[in-house]
Parts: sequence; C-alpha cells; structure tokens
Amino acid sequence: MMPIAPLMIEHRLIEKMITLIKEEIGLSQHNGKINSESVDLAVDFIRTYADHCHHGKEEEILFRDLNKKALPDDLKRIMKELIEEHKQGRKVVANIVKAKARYINGDMEALAVILDSMRFMVDFYPKHIEKEDRHFFLPCMKYFNLDEQELMLKEEWEFDKNLIHQIYKDKLSKAEKELAQNRKESFYRA
Repeated sequence: MMPIAPLMIEHRLIEKMITLIKEEIGLSQHNGKINSESVDLAVDFIRTYADHCHHGKEEEILFRDLNKKALPDDLKRIMKELIEEHKQGRKVVANIVKAKARYINGDMEALAVILDSMRFMVDFYPKHIEKEDRHFFLPCMKYFNLDEQELMLKEEWEFDKNLIHQIYKDKLSKAEKELAQNRKESFYRA
C-alpha cells in the first residue's frame, strides 16, 4: 500500500461530512435558523479529523518528506497551494466558532456568517480533495522508493495511533489554562 492510500480513504469520509454540511445549509435556509449541534459536529469533524488527523499526516509526514526531494516546479507550487488552503480552512472554521457564539447570544446576523462559512467549506473541500487526489498524490509517489513509502506508511499508522492521546492532552491543557484564567479573573473581581 502506498502512503497516499490512507489519505485518499480519509478523503471519502471528509466528502460524506461535506454532504451533511450541505444538507444542513439547506435546512437552515428553509428554517431561518441553524442547529447548533450540527455546527458543533461539523466543527469538531473538520478540526479533529480533516485538519488534525488528515492534514496533520499530509503536512508532518508527506509534505515534510517531499521537501527533501527535488520536485519539479509544478508540484512545489501545488504543495504550497495545499498548505495555504489548509490554513484558509482553519480560518474559516475559527470564523464558524466565533459566529456560533454570537448566534447563541442572540446575534441573528451571525447566522449569515455561519452559513457563508459553511458554503465555503462545501465549495472548498471537493476542489481541494480533487487537487490532491488527481494532481498531486500520485505524481509525488514516483519521488519515493518502496522503502521510503513503507516508512512513511508506518509513520502514518503511528501518527493515527497516538492521535487520540494528543488530542485529549491538548484539550486538558487548554481546560487547565482556562480554569487558571477564570480563577485569576475571579480573584481580581472579589
């Protein structure tokens, strides 16, 4: 198995989530409101699965190893575009989170921001996935011998195996920092 195989399999699951997001947009437009739980699911999926897990393997393994190769300019350009697209996706998800907080607090204008951001995701991910699947992944594999590919694949499995632990270490660390900040603010208010 080539190291791009798990990445392409992950694309299929991301596509399913994008379909659900598209359906949620339609329901929200029809109802004039958004289901907060659906937004939370989409944000969690995109942040955890698509970005942390999937983009993590791309950036921390595949792209890292490709940077050591003498790639032609067109593949270098595509890789740079993909990295920028990952960053853009992160910003859009952050906008959804901020807008959802405003929406929950009664700011009905935030609904448009959420829906526009979700529409961006629905448009963005299929194009991004096609670029990777059809124009980047396979051409890049010829720059790796079979031993290098096998090492990358093993590293991807290790990445996935350790991911859940890293996610929850990060969540716990964030919660500890927020609690410390809340204690500090509470102390100064008293």
